[in-house]
Amino acid sequence: MKFGYLCLVMVVGLAFSAPTLAQEPFLKGKTLRVIVGFSPGGGFDVYSRTIARHIGKHIPGNPTVVVENMTGAGSLVAANHVFKVAKPDGLVVGSINGGIFIQQLLGWPGIEFDALKFEHVGVPVKDKSVCVMTRASGITSMEKWIAAKAPVKLGATGPGSATHNVPRILKEALSLPIHLVTGYKGIADIRLAAEGGELAGACGWTWDSLKATWSRAMDSGDAVVVLQTLPEPHPELPKVPLAIKFAKTEEARQLIQSGIHAVSDVTYSYVLSPATPKERVRVLRRAFTDTMNDPEFVADAKKSRLGVDPLTGEELERTVAGLFKLDSGVVARLAQVLK
Repeated sequence: MKFGYLCLVMVVGLAFSAPTLAQEPFLKGKTLRVIVGFSPGGGFDVYSRTIARHIGKHIPGNPTVVVENMTGAGSLVAANHVFKVAKPDGLVVGSINGGIFIQQLLGWPGIEFDALKFEHVGVPVKDKSVCVMTRASGITSMEKWIAAKAPVKLGATGPGSATHNVPRILKEALSLPIHLVTGYKGIADIRLAAEGGELAGACGWTWDSLKATWSRAMDSGDAVVVLQTLPEPHPELPKVPLAIKFAKTEEARQLIQSGIHAVSDVTYSYVLSPATPKERVRVLRRAFTDTMNDPEFVADAKKSRLGVDPLTGEELERTVAGLFKLDSGVVARLAQVLK
């Protein structure tokens, strides 16, 4: 009787432990690639490299994590690659500008993805975009910008990026004198062009990214934040005016709210290919969230002057779904402004 009872206990124990013993972590001995849709040195790149230094220890199997840059069209090239070229095996994560999800909503050409079918991993920081100008440009306040006799040259990456969409919307909604120069591979290239006098600055630059990547100019006063495009003032920018306060019509307010405020939370999106096994998605989502709460990561981010204000994968998924529920009339107007 005792022997039979012992055998039964062993059988039940093995039944519960067998899957655990047989299921080796899928990333053990593998390399996790993070594909950044912009050039090195910008906010997307710095965030991804900071995350890459810490996320591996939160993934079962402790994989090697590498960052690769795949530039083009404001991260559209990278987004299309992750959606239709990368294998859905959980070994490739895309770091893309969620602003391009609006391009899909507006029916733009070149979209080879469906934002609703990505597996969303998370966001390290909710976008808090600003307009920043060099002191040499002479545009050091909104009053000077509004009174400018010539259009102010602003740099942008590709359509769909914040540096493209934000100034286009501000030009239409607030009648600001803007000459948008597009085609830069990343914010680092825009920064260099501004330092060289080719540009006055940029709009749609995330405050956290700006602090991290252009700190010297900010500290010296060679670069000045003249406008913030947030619903409420950022606590670190109490004296910088809000764009929506300059809106004089309901249409202008709607353009700013739907085209800028509504997409700000999804800007720094991390995504996986569709059809990635759900268990692998759960593992990477959990690792991302654990990384955001890791004191060593937070300290590393703070050292690089990066803000940490994350969304989980589930929250990002719901937020993206919400974008596709915007009023059709507002969507049509945005299409005209951003075409």
